[in-house]
Amino acid sequence: MTRLVGVAYIFVSVANMKLVIVESPAKCITIKRYLGDNYIVKASLGHIRDLATSGKDGLGVDVNNDFSPTYIVNKDKQHIVKDLKKTVQQCDEVILATDPDREGEAIAWHLAQVLDLDVDTTKRLEFHEITRESINEAMGSPRTINKNLVFSQETRRIIDRIIGFKLSTLLFKKIRSRSGGRVQSATLKMIKDHDEDIEKFVPEEYWNINTKISAFNQAYAVSLISDHGNDIQLSNSEQAHELLARIPETLTIEKIDKKVRVSESKEPFITSTLQQEAFSRLKFKTKKTQLIAQQLYEGIEVEGEHVGLITYMRTDSTRLSPSFVARAVAYITERFGKEYLGHTKKIKKVGNMQDAHEAIRPTSNHRTPESIRKYLTNDQYNLYRLIYNRTLASLMQGRKDEVMTVHLVGNDIEFKIDFTRTLFPGYEAIYKDEDKIDNYLERFPDFAIGTKVPVVEKSAEQKFTQPPTHYSEAKIVKLMEEVGIGRPSTYASTIDTLRKRKYIDNENGILITTKKGKLTATVLNKYFPEIVDTKYTALMETKLDNIEDGNQSRSKILNDFYYPFIDLFNKVSQVMYKESFEPTGEDCPVCGAPLVIKDGKNGQFIGCSDFPTCKYVKKDETKVSKATPIGEKCPQCGGELLLRDNKGSPFISCGNFPKCRYTRTVATPLDEQGNHPNKVKDCPDCGGYLVKKKGRYGYFLGCVNYPDCKHMEKIMAKKRK
Repeated sequence: MTRLVGVAYIFVSVANMKLVIVESPAKCITIKRYLGDNYIVKASLGHIRDLATSGKDGLGVDVNNDFSPTYIVNKDKQHIVKDLKKTVQQCDEVILATDPDREGEAIAWHLAQVLDLDVDTTKRLEFHEITRESINEAMGSPRTINKNLVFSQETRRIIDRIIGFKLSTLLFKKIRSRSGGRVQSATLKMIKDHDEDIEKFVPEEYWNINTKISAFNQAYAVSLISDHGNDIQLSNSEQAHELLARIPETLTIEKIDKKVRVSESKEPFITSTLQQEAFSRLKFKTKKTQLIAQQLYEGIEVEGEHVGLITYMRTDSTRLSPSFVARAVAYITERFGKEYLGHTKKIKKVGNMQDAHEAIRPTSNHRTPESIRKYLTNDQYNLYRLIYNRTLASLMQGRKDEVMTVHLVGNDIEFKIDFTRTLFPGYEAIYKDEDKIDNYLERFPDFAIGTKVPVVEKSAEQKFTQPPTHYSEAKIVKLMEEVGIGRPSTYASTIDTLRKRKYIDNENGILITTKKGKLTATVLNKYFPEIVDTKYTALMETKLDNIEDGNQSRSKILNDFYYPFIDLFNKVSQVMYKESFEPTGEDCPVCGAPLVIKDGKNGQFIGCSDFPTCKYVKKDETKVSKATPIGEKCPQCGGELLLRDNKGSPFISCGNFPKCRYTRTVATPLDEQGNHPNKVKDCPDCGGYLVKKKGRYGYFLGCVNYPDCKHMEKIMAKKRK
């Protein structure tokens, strides 16, 4: 059996109909329109199969049979598989067009397995943008499923399943942590180590000298450079004020330097840099960035046509296709002029970059952000504009600035002041940080060597070194990319998993490890140092890439990983300590063991340290509602009705809870006759009234004076008209 991943679409026909499978429902209409009436599109809506949770340790993997996996169709996809199989019977040909990455290849393979397609002959389309040109080009040059890609994905899934299941079970048993994993645990350790550096940081005192001169009826701040040619480090008040006293009343301009500085444009976006820039400029979290990028890739309705606006958003390559570059060169020349043309950037290999796809770029140069703004939400527009402008800027000339540096001296103390003016804007004609404040001049002040200028202000300012800032989502994504852990498709999901496990707090994209996160990372580092080592995780990524390239066997990598890991796991299982809980100083009223503070799914609580032998949990008095009798009987069981409070919201309930669950709001008033509004009719036995009640056999009418009055009646079903 085999595993299926991703979303799929199918095109069906009665006569010479073909079925094309893609991963996202949003692609259906567009691709259907491009391919014509002989195609039908349907979706698998994500992974339709996954490893089973049967077999030894619930891994879904037969370790003794060369790690043979057992796959099952996900419960929520069974109806989709049924529909796909039915559609296949109506078609003459099935074409697989899942996403162009390792996961997409595995999805195509699983679809072939489930739909009984020949893996060696079934056509596999690969396209990186949802445009007519790209789809038609893919249709004209189909390939077959790349089994090495599938083996690589399957190996990754098996390794992650083994590590995830084994570590998660052990962590929960010992320290009540919810999960561990190959990528998430290494990422967690990076965040935890950085947070510890912040906590250990000791501020150091230093002093700044603030100085201003006057020239051309304007005050200019000058920077202190050296004293007698030596660098200056002022660590206390005495040193600072001693130097301050030596600054003369006038400074002499000793030297003026001028030079041209060129700032080159950056490469087009890859997944990680898009997430970083979107966080920096738009304050988007990584998950939001990926979601919006997915929408732009799958297509937006523009002028009555559903069109894909950007290329595939999961990529680690900065490469641009020659056809796009040619179109972009023509567009830049037309819009800005030939002098703005730059060159394509040299591709830089970072981490385990595969260069399997293009960079993230717009699918059309002439579909400018402003021209389609009315079809986009604000978030879609802002992200599209970022991608569009960055891509074109990468092919444009650098910005050229002229910098004039004025050197001033007095009493052997040297100062300087820089002035900058733009000679040529280059790429900043389209891609400029709008929040950046430039102090550029049209012309330089007319300073001259030998001129003496007065010092109009000087002061000493005490400062202290600041600790490093906490990692942002963008920063941790950059680090994951640099050290080679994870893949473009997993950056956002890894951060989201850490947040869901409550290992980190994520406030506006700033990541801080929680108490549980620190404990988990510390325990894993002590007992499974390789698992949380970024080098180990990056090496595993390289091995998986080697499978993809056909340079290493799936079997060898799994064997080399599994047996050392299981040996270590078995040893650790015997020696790993259990979490030591913080005692409260009280003893359990049930068994006498100490009461301790524990973490639960709803927060901290106080319970017995002898759990599970003793399951006593102390009630939180701040959360227990005080109950006050209101002098009425429960209309369902005759018990005493109580007034309770739930976080400031009063309500009335039965004192026999949980056996009786009758409740009503305090605001429920009695009618003018003093009866409850739920009254159905008068009670014939006691003069009270009957209300609708629920018993073990269904609803009935019962007296509100129960148990003093036990009159009851069946509820008669209404006759159909």
